[in-house]
Amino acid sequence: MKIFNTKKDITNCLLEYKTKKQPIGFVPTMGALHQGHLSLIKEAKAENEVVVVSIFVNPTQFDNSSDLEKYPKTLEKDIELLKSINCDFLFAPTVDEIYAENIISESFNFDGLEHQMEGEFRTGHFNGVGTIVKALFQIIMPNNAYFGEKDFQQLQIVKKMTEQQKLPVVVKGCEIYREKDGLAMSSRNVRLTKEHRKAAPFIYKTLLQVQTLFTQKSILEINSWVKKEFEKQPLLKLEYFCIANTQTLQAATNKKQDTEYRAFMAVFAGEIRLIDNIKLENCN
Repeated sequence: MKIFNTKKDITNCLLEYKTKKQPIGFVPTMGALHQGHLSLIKEAKAENEVVVVSIFVNPTQFDNSSDLEKYPKTLEKDIELLKSINCDFLFAPTVDEIYAENIISESFNFDGLEHQMEGEFRTGHFNGVGTIVKALFQIIMPNNAYFGEKDFQQLQIVKKMTEQQKLPVVVKGCEIYREKDGLAMSSRNVRLTKEHRKAAPFIYKTLLQVQTLFTQKSILEINSWVKKEFEKQPLLKLEYFCIANTQTLQAATNKKQDTEYRAFMAVFAGEIRLIDNIKLENCN
């Protein structure tokens, strides 16, 4: 695996593949890699001639400076993991390489996708996401890019940004990769205390029950049920729960035919904020 730290070097390296029209797959990450990331990379390797992984902790998408400081950084371990699955190229730039002296976000209009759920609780977050993904797409110029559905709202926003900016990249969503007890894999999981790690699978357990209830109860009844269930959990604090239209991400109050829905939630396990979601049965 070749490692690059500058835009110039990674661009020059990839030029021969672009010239030969050989497909390039791209998996952008913030490091602290886990099996969920590796599943994205494996999917990319199956569909492309070469795969580029980026590791870059993007400062403009953190609305909380403490969260940025505490975000796990494990570059040496990440490199070993990438080598173990025969990743082709790693792009690991510095903040200066990406932003120079201007560490601010571009301002985007994602047709309202950015105002729902995460956008309501994390000011400026999606402008930061749009800024870094656009920059990385312009540097790597991949044919295909792979994102996990755990961050489903982010996935939809990246698709919207790619469409709006007319970038020639196919953005692909990949299924959520989970621990054996159902907890969605996340780089933040390593920061959970033993007690909070033991409690955290309740998030997915609740989502599975919501999936069943969606065929039996109204959305308002489900919202109320979820809130009451979390009130019984002393180690978990529900920030939000929402059943939303998959396309618009707007919260739904009633089920409509021929509309796809997902259930989303954000939960604090102590200081650590966890998000998860699940697809719900189509209302045909």
